[in-house]
Amino acid sequence: MSGKIRTVIVDDSAIARGIFEKALKGDGDFSIISSLSNGRKAVDFCRENAVDLVVSDCDMPEMTGADATKIISGEFGIPVCLYSDDSGDMDDAKSSGAFLFVKKPSFSNYSSKAMGEIIQQIKDNLKTRPHGGRASDLPDDFAAHKKKSSGGYKVLCIGASTGGPTAVQEVLTGLGKNFPLPILYVQHIEIGADEKMVEWFNNCCPNTPMHLAEDGMVAKPGNVYMAPADRHLEIDYVNSRELPVLKLSDEPPERFLRPAVNKLFRSAAALYREACLAVLLTGMGRDGAEGCLKIVDNGGFTIAEDKSTCAVFGMPAAAIELDAAKRICRRNLIAQEIRNLL
Repeated sequence: MSGKIRTVIVDDSAIARGIFEKALKGDGDFSIISSLSNGRKAVDFCRENAVDLVVSDCDMPEMTGADATKIISGEFGIPVCLYSDDSGDMDDAKSSGAFLFVKKPSFSNYSSKAMGEIIQQIKDNLKTRPHGGRASDLPDDFAAHKKKSSGGYKVLCIGASTGGPTAVQEVLTGLGKNFPLPILYVQHIEIGADEKMVEWFNNCCPNTPMHLAEDGMVAKPGNVYMAPADRHLEIDYVNSRELPVLKLSDEPPERFLRPAVNKLFRSAAALYREACLAVLLTGMGRDGAEGCLKIVDNGGFTIAEDKSTCAVFGMPAAAIELDAAKRICRRNLIAQEIRNLL
């Protein structure tokens, strides 16, 4: 990945879109990944794609820029810059959650200097804006986020307990199609329920096919591998293509739990180090917290679910107490956070 700011331009005027696209491309820090004609299309695109920034007109048919921003920024955590030729739109822009409002330049009397000033405002505000909106209690500035995202993650690990299936379903759905990493998943589950759960996930999340993990199985990108009931799931080794080879074991329960999230997280931390990305979701107890700490200590990145969306705020709370959560996100923002990191 180039490290450029993945940008979507939204305006019902094709001329305006073309001018913004030319100016942003000319700056060198932006990559234009889509150019759309209204807010509804922007919401749909941002729901399915990894986006760093939306630059949008306020006044558009079908869905205004402000209405779209409430969803794009409020639900997806993506920063939105709104512009308008009417300064009276500033209050609506700010109340919608836009991180910046700028006066629309006169395209009939085009000035590259004016466009350059707007672009500089966008860049300056992005650098001082905590990434992910409300989601993090440990904000990074945008430049630091870009540097980290270029490092390259190789595996995504997920741990959950009480309320986990619903939480994981929302996260997996939000990852979209062709997710680039293998996903390893430990869920505290009753014996005999694992196969039915995998079937349920495959019906709910066809974008990320799920498999019941088997000993010696190679985990492939875009697929999910869930630990069987009453068996620990770990990464045995990493093959020549940097893919995890899975290991199942009947070792004693850890904190009365088998499978244990800590087992998976520790093995991923040891083998992938800074290339390990992990998510700890709703659940009772402390399983996964120590594993998150190991991942962070080895240079990896961890996301803990925010209290406001947890069915039980136990496991994520334990990780937060250990300073082992690099990001704290409401459930509806986790998938976008993962996509942004990639």
